[in-house]
Amino acid sequence: MACPPESDFSGGDLAAADLVPEDFWAGLRAWTDARIALGRAGVGLRTRDVLAFQLDHARARDAVHQVLDREAAFGGIEYLEVMSRAPDRATFLRRPDLGRLLAPESEAMLTARAGKGCDVAFLVSAGLSSTAIERNFRPFRDELRPLLDGLGLRMGPLCFVEQGRVALGDRVALALRARMAVVVIGERPGLSAPDSMGVYMTYGPAPATTDEARNCISNIRPAGLDYARAARTLCALMREAFRRGLSGVDLKVDDALALAPGGDAETLAGAARTATKTIS
Repeated sequence: MACPPESDFSGGDLAAADLVPEDFWAGLRAWTDARIALGRAGVGLRTRDVLAFQLDHARARDAVHQVLDREAAFGGIEYLEVMSRAPDRATFLRRPDLGRLLAPESEAMLTARAGKGCDVAFLVSAGLSSTAIERNFRPFRDELRPLLDGLGLRMGPLCFVEQGRVALGDRVALALRARMAVVVIGERPGLSAPDSMGVYMTYGPAPATTDEARNCISNIRPAGLDYARAARTLCALMREAFRRGLSGVDLKVDDALALAPGGDAETLAGAARTATKTIS
């Protein structure tokens, strides 16, 4: 026998849709991962929002603490592993200063390989999000590689460090006698973005280099800055850094420059060789 429809106290029928208030914010939430317009149940958050928060918090913690899956991150890409002076994850998190310094044996190895030097030293670091490097480095590198080939610059070996901060790239570049350091690193995870990858470019890196001398491209991931645009922006920054002999707050690259065709490879290579600012 069919169940009778639910009725209110006045005797009228209640449709199921009438029991759930309309969510006027649903359309806006579709455009952002940010935690907006969560609503409430009584004086507290709704159960689904509490559970979503706990899940996002767990993902952020995992991104910081999990060991990098190198096969997922690099596949068949060759790299040279270096070590910072932070021997393990716990030390790396407690002592950021040690993550900025090369281990003596790694410094000696790079110095022995430096030869006549190079224009660009590339360092990949798990940083504060192994998840970011696992998910984003290879597709970003696939977009970046053909653009780099067109720049005509001398690239040093691709280096990788497990426990490294951004400034470690300066030490790697110095050991390789490189004019520029480019560091690809896992960024500090947020509740809506545990997989954000950043790129830091420094022209003329030195032990005393501070952050205002770097250019940063942040939030590289499918839900943020796409790989192709990030690669074009980086190459535009590199091109202008070699031409102008600087990086950081004095170097601005707008969208038009990032989307413009690359400069002449021979001209850029000459700029890299004759740039007046040298590495001390």
